[in-house]
Amino acid sequence: MCHVIVTCRSMLWTLLSIVVAFTELIAFMSPDWLLGFPRSDSSVTGAGVDSGEYRPSLGLYSRCLRVGNRGVGVSCGPYAGTFGEVASGFWKAAMLFLAAGTLVLGCVACISIFTLCFQSILKKSLFNICGLLQAIGACIIDHEICLLLMVGLMLYPAGWGSEKVISYCGPDASPFRPALCSLGWAFYAAIGGTLATFLCAVLSAQAEIATSSDKVQEEIEEGKSLICLL
Repeated sequence: MCHVIVTCRSMLWTLLSIVVAFTELIAFMSPDWLLGFPRSDSSVTGAGVDSGEYRPSLGLYSRCLRVGNRGVGVSCGPYAGTFGEVASGFWKAAMLFLAAGTLVLGCVACISIFTLCFQSILKKSLFNICGLLQAIGACIIDHEICLLLMVGLMLYPAGWGSEKVISYCGPDASPFRPALCSLGWAFYAAIGGTLATFLCAVLSAQAEIATSSDKVQEEIEEGKSLICLL
């Protein structure tokens, strides 16, 4: 029989797992990882189009630029038609690690919803399994070996010396030195999502404790199928 068990800690873990997965996905797809140096486009004319300074942005595989000759303001889209056209080899590696980490977090977010009804599978706690996956998805530090999201975030600034970045940030751009560029919200969102993943891993253990408490067992023995506890 399926017992739907909802506690504050299990619900908090489920919601945070979903938020973290979406945060990493949105950051991955965003073009706002780097903001280029301010530039003006005097060729832009027409009503409703701002001809002042603007800052182009550059993501892992996409960018936002002012398309002056069309008079449509800022146009965003992928600059790389294929994976081989990504600006840097470091960025290609970063994309692979970030995509793998985001995929793991997405799977955990889906599983976390099912834990409201199923707390174990083959006598293995789903909370412990998900917590382990979230820890792997964020980072495992053992003898200075980092995985997935952390590796992806570390590889990203190593690609700042590519020709694509130099065209946005100036000739002084080099690995780990963005020169005239500044970091966009997507990079900070990816870092925040990675840090929050560690919190999810901790909360998964607390969620298991909460859903296997004596109060929950008493509710089950009374024949209740929906159990809500603070």
